Amino acid sequence: MKAYLGIDTSNYTTSCALYFPETGEAVQKKKLLPVKEGELGLRQSDAVFHHTVQLPVLMSELFDSFGGQVAGVGVSDAPRRIEGSYMPCFLAGVNGATAFALASGTRLSRFSHQQGHIAAAVYSVGKPELFQSPFLAFHVSGGTTDALLVKPDKDDIISCEMLASSLDLKAGQAVDRVGVMLGFPFPAGKYVDELALRSEKKYKINVKLKDGNCCLSGVENKCKAMLQNGESREDICRYCIDYVMSALTKMAEYQLERLGKMPILFSGGVMSSKVISAELTKRFGAYFAKPEFSCDNAAGIAYLTYLKNE
Repeated sequence: MKAYLGIDTSNYTTSCALYFPETGEAVQKKKLLPVKEGELGLRQSDAVFHHTVQLPVLMSELFDSFGGQVAGVGVSDAPRRIEGSYMPCFLAGVNGATAFALASGTRLSRFSHQQGHIAAAVYSVGKPELFQSPFLAFHVSGGTTDALLVKPDKDDIISCEMLASSLDLKAGQAVDRVGVMLGFPFPAGKYVDELALRSEKKYKINVKLKDGNCCLSGVENKCKAMLQNGESREDICRYCIDYVMSALTKMAEYQLERLGKMPILFSGGVMSSKVISAELTKRFGAYFAKPEFSCDNAAGIAYLTYLKNE
């Protein structure tokens, strides 16, 4: 059976995946990078090292029961498709994908990590027709809180035009800082969301925008004050999630007023939040990737590789 290989070595996760066009199935293997307790991430040199160690192990697991033909190889080589977008951690994936492509005589396709996130979300919701016309997409993670106009692209399948972002902390940074402050391991998003679901409160937060951009630096200070005042961990987590949700709501409304009605897709690790996805689906009819395709993964890269080669 023919398959397309995708590799993604992001700042959070080592990931590889096979997409099978005959069945439409994506099989992925991924592993978080190890972060010491109480810390908020890794130095890039450490990330490159851990990817170099983890990628061969995950590739071995991925290909353990695969006896078919790899028809194309894809890799994420940068965070975004904009000038100056670069992180050393992606070199581990590029080197692995390049070696595989040369050894197997297959074509190597390069995409951005952001393109992979959006493609994984499109694949997850089963809406490939979204790639046929412009739509509004949000990429919300530890490194981004981006509102994007996504358009079909002859060479890259999709192009992503930055419309707005966070001017200070990114959404994932805010959530992780609050989570680590409460004693959760990094990345802390799933733990913050789980506690937020237990809160009986729902905060109405009026986030101010600057030309469509948001600011999220106030979340950490507010949550720290709530903790010092003895408020429950559940309510602190709910405030954090509701703040991010309010910012995304305002940003989406701003862009829809400018662009007109169009589909909205949310991707990125923060968008695995059950609180946020339930509210924004109800408000906008938005599409959200399944949790396993929201967080960093190579499935979107494998899917884009298939689309580029077919």
